[in-house]
Amino acid sequence: MDIATLIGLFGAFGLVLTAIFMGGNAAGFIDIPSVAVVIGGTFAVTFVMFPLGVVIGTIKVGLKTLMFKSNDPQDIIRLISSLADTARKQSLVALEKAPIEDPFLKKGVMLVVDGSSETLVRSVMEIELEFMKQRHRQGQSVFRGMGTMAPAFGMIGTLIGLVNMLSNLSDPSSIGPAMAVALLTTFYGAVLANCVFLPMATKLEERSAEDALFMQIMIEGVASLQRGDHPSVVREKLQAFLAPAMRDQA
Repeated sequence: MDIATLIGLFGAFGLVLTAIFMGGNAAGFIDIPSVAVVIGGTFAVTFVMFPLGVVIGTIKVGLKTLMFKSNDPQDIIRLISSLADTARKQSLVALEKAPIEDPFLKKGVMLVVDGSSETLVRSVMEIELEFMKQRHRQGQSVFRGMGTMAPAFGMIGTLIGLVNMLSNLSDPSSIGPAMAVALLTTFYGAVLANCVFLPMATKLEERSAEDALFMQIMIEGVASLQRGDHPSVVREKLQAFLAPAMRDQA
């Protein structure tokens, strides 16, 4: 469970709700037609912008902002250093039986064991890395699209409310309530975009960057294994991918 995401969501909505209740008219912020226009319109246009499978799959991707198991890069570096030590003391073939759980790293090591060239191994792993980034960018694009459309439909709902208000100018007592309802759609759109959709897109971008970093470490580590680098050299080379503070922790 990502505590930072929960803190952010509860904090953002908590501040908004606190401001509403302190105003003393919480019931005035509830309008079902406005909610239908903003949420329904946002999701409807999202299906226009992206294929059905992509939108449905993005729901699963969105859960990564809440449920995410972060790997420790030092664990990866220690594992690759251990593999380098095994390869030097025995042979690259001995790595075939090495306990490697990560499928990406295991694929690279198996290519090395099979005698593939360094160029081929790096090419295969970098292609997988690039397509991983592409898949992640697709999920991010869906949430960014929703973050763009939510305020737009908020404005559309406001325009609808203004038209209804102007058509009843003969009744001055209805102008105030009608204006409040008209502005609610803009409020809903702004809250959804800035508290949910756009922050989720940014968080997914950070998750993708973290995954890419781990995969880049593995690519360079596999290349070092293939060249027969000393374990200490492998460790120092892979530590260069990390921030100085993370190297100190090692």
